[in-house]
Amino acid sequence: MSKLNIQPLADRVLVEPAAAEEKTASGLYIPDTAKEKPQKGTVVAVGNGKKDEPLTVKVGDTVLYGKYSGTELNVEGADYLIMREADIFAIL
Repeated sequence: MSKLNIQPLADRVLVEPAAAEEKTASGLYIPDTAKEKPQKGTVVAVGNGKKDEPLTVKVGDTVLYGKYSGTELNVEGADYLIMREADIFAIL
């Protein structure tokens, strides 16, 4: 993977979403039209935080976030989300 030249500002975080599930637990394949948007991903880059609030997440953390959180980006053929740290629910 090449190094990204994206540096989020303030309390924003760049997340690479996990791949959508291809099969159910029972072995059935899920068609592309029925796949749900993933709510889990890996932190790729973080901003500097706000003046009085340092960021909790760091690069490499696996996080859970809201279903409709963030703004989608496509950089060099890869999909990413940029969102505020407040949109992240948990670090796994």
